[in-house]
Amino acid sequence: MSIPAAWANRLSIPVIGSPLFIISVPELVIAQCKAGVIGSFPSLNARPIEQFEEWLQRLNSELGPNDAPYAVNLIVHKSNDRLMADLELCVKYKVPMIITSLGAREDVNEAIHSYGGIVMHDIINNKFAKKAVEKGADGLIAVAAGAGGHAGTTSPFALIQEIREWFDGPLALSGSIATGDAVLAAQAMGADFGYIGSAFIATKEARAAEGYKQMITTSASSDIVYSNLFTGVHGNYLRPSIVAAGMDPDNLPTSDPSAMNFGSGGNTDAKAWKDIWGCGQGIGAVKEVLSAGEYVAKLVREYNAAKARIGLSAVAVAAE
Repeated sequence: MSIPAAWANRLSIPVIGSPLFIISVPELVIAQCKAGVIGSFPSLNARPIEQFEEWLQRLNSELGPNDAPYAVNLIVHKSNDRLMADLELCVKYKVPMIITSLGAREDVNEAIHSYGGIVMHDIINNKFAKKAVEKGADGLIAVAAGAGGHAGTTSPFALIQEIREWFDGPLALSGSIATGDAVLAAQAMGADFGYIGSAFIATKEARAAEGYKQMITTSASSDIVYSNLFTGVHGNYLRPSIVAAGMDPDNLPTSDPSAMNFGSGGNTDAKAWKDIWGCGQGIGAVKEVLSAGEYVAKLVREYNAAKARIGLSAVAVAAE
């Protein structure tokens, strides 16, 4: 299955706003979709589960046929004891796109396909990509080096190339994408979408602490630390937030991956790490807190300017 062609007319730029733990809420998703990018949120951001249903009702009522579709992120890890209940609500409200993480399950994919929904699965290497497609995922989100959250370590150039050797379905690229230029570069490499998360944290609609937003606007790639201490899975985090928590970011202990927990209460150490802020390496391009609409408009301007610049370069080379 491919992304419906009709969706293309509803997008101002080929971008998926990644689901941000705690931070993505209906206000942000609606603003993203109305600006012309696919907005998303983790189902576990809505607690208790009754709130998740309220959010789905709101999204379905406030987003129209000309707005970009929205997506819900389901954590398909055995510790997520809400998975099947959340999946049932996704089917009930016919969520257009589901983003699955931390595992791939055929029964989950079949349930989404039952009403015509599309499943995108995030992966950090080619091995996991093949497993996801074998289990019925329609598309892939390549989480390359430099991405926020649970990032991989493979160069986006290598990861996209390896996936495109065998897969011609929908493909999004995650990893330090924060400008329209980077979205166009992702397409040039073979991806269909840029997958942007960290830059949306620094938007007015995001449910993030103001200190978190401001830290993003004043930080750069050198301020990102890669560690598995905080969730049991390696991810990228803001160095100043680790320092503020009284830890040495250059000498962090290693966590036991078996302690990973994404159940209804989230990670067991979530409260202890609540001020440890995740972020990707692309934040050097984020200089101010904007509304989601303003940020998407900026992306579109940069994207179109990059296309024009490359087009002019191609003409100049041909003339030579």
